[in-house]
Amino acid sequence: MSDTIETDILVSGGGVAGLTAAAAFGAAGFSVICVDPAPPITAEDAEGADLRTTAFLQPARAFLDRAGLWDRLEPHASALRIMRIVDAGGETPEPRAAYDFDAADISELPFGWNLPNWLLRREMAAALEGMAGVDFRPGTGTQNLLTREREALVGLSCGTRVRARLVVAADGRGSPMREAAGIGVRTTRYGQKALAFAVSHDAPHGGVSTEIHRSGGPFTLVPLPDHDGRPCSAVVWMERGPEVARLAALETDAFEAAMTERSAGLYGPLRLISRRSVWPIISQIAERMAGTRLVLVAEAAHVVPPIGAQGLNMSLADLTVLLDLAMADRVGLGGHKMLEAYHKARHGEVRARVAGIDALNRASMVESQSWRDMRLRALRAFYSVKPVRVGLMRAGLGTGRAG
Repeated sequence: MSDTIETDILVSGGGVAGLTAAAAFGAAGFSVICVDPAPPITAEDAEGADLRTTAFLQPARAFLDRAGLWDRLEPHASALRIMRIVDAGGETPEPRAAYDFDAADISELPFGWNLPNWLLRREMAAALEGMAGVDFRPGTGTQNLLTREREALVGLSCGTRVRARLVVAADGRGSPMREAAGIGVRTTRYGQKALAFAVSHDAPHGGVSTEIHRSGGPFTLVPLPDHDGRPCSAVVWMERGPEVARLAALETDAFEAAMTERSAGLYGPLRLISRRSVWPIISQIAERMAGTRLVLVAEAAHVVPPIGAQGLNMSLADLTVLLDLAMADRVGLGGHKMLEAYHKARHGEVRARVAGIDALNRASMVESQSWRDMRLRALRAFYSVKPVRVGLMRAGLGTGRAG
């Protein structure tokens, strides 16, 4: 017979969102077990390392501090002070307009701070090792879920059974816990993929995150710390699937020429300093964000294209609401009242953001010259009216709504 252990919270998933959830609930005094079938890859050059980066926006910093993580992350973070949108949608791939959204217009703080995902996992996993009440079990997955009114029973791949008051599903877009609970999803496919990699360049980035629009999707450069004395940026290059396959197969010299052209030459020649990884682009939203003794967070609940640094920041907004509800009623942790309140607080907001990012992504993909010209006119109109510009920035941070 398998061993049965008890805990307040079982977190399924050891990605950035799952590790943050484990830290936040552990710091709040709850007993937590966090499992993931794969050990976290915590070295940049290791096979399978996540070369994407995460930009934590302003509201995320307070939550990371609350979780006891920010002090570990801040020394590695690159501040994002300006979000620059460049239109290169003319007849040739040259910049024809650039608009700077400056954090100084709304706050003394930067918009956010950028960190590589592999480094986030390294620092977060290390932080969990020193947290009393948190049991992180990399290399252990979930196998089954049985929920009752008073508890959830989760079978682990190691043979152990966990009795938990609450299961937090942070186990990705194909969430086994979501599927076990019978919660459906609505998925939108764009025929797009994203290349993620890091580059060095001649021109300093100056804390500016640059999003260059032409067709197929944005080409985004996000500041990283210098590498070997040279300015560096993380790149996410979104294109239609066949084009990404072609680009991923290019020899380094040819790829560097292609990415320099697609960047409109704004930072000079780009040099590849990491391997390339490919990620599918979808939008997805769960029909509900909670079931019996179960909540969905992060990509188990919602997936969006990587535009405007919304993905993980939506996930941290999930965790903020969830932790606040848990702290307000510790006795009712995982009960129907708490989970219904969580669903109501988050699902409408999530639906609105998924719809908004879907619209932005479709606009970034347009290929005909007339549609690209229309996109430029819309951007110019939004930017030229300061209250609208400020409203858009606040809405992007999650501190207000546009309009």
